[in-house]
Amino acid sequence: MRNILFVCSRNQWRSPTAEQVWRRHPELRVRSAGTSPKARKKLGPADILWADIIFVMEDKHKHRLMSEFGHLLEHKQVHVLDIPDEYQYMDPELVEILQISVASILELTNF
Repeated sequence: MRNILFVCSRNQWRSPTAEQVWRRHPELRVRSAGTSPKARKKLGPADILWADIIFVMEDKHKHRLMSEFGHLLEHKQVHVLDIPDEYQYMDPELVEILQISVASILELTNF
């Protein structure tokens, strides 16, 4: 089992959608969090330590992770999905993007 963390700004639409899409995969345990102080679930050191692989939606999220948790990211894989903040929760297009991109990076054949 791999621990997968999805990160966006407010943990409102993109990262919770990713968590929902991937939460039932038999090879993964997933969580989501946000980098903003106003996030529904604020990203913390415990999330970083828990994760084997971290997916962020935009470059700005990776930069925030590096500046706030750089010392914890030394042996972590961080992937930028390049998904802009223009989707609602469970938007069908967002779901498809997340299925294809995450499956490709993790080399998974089913989702």
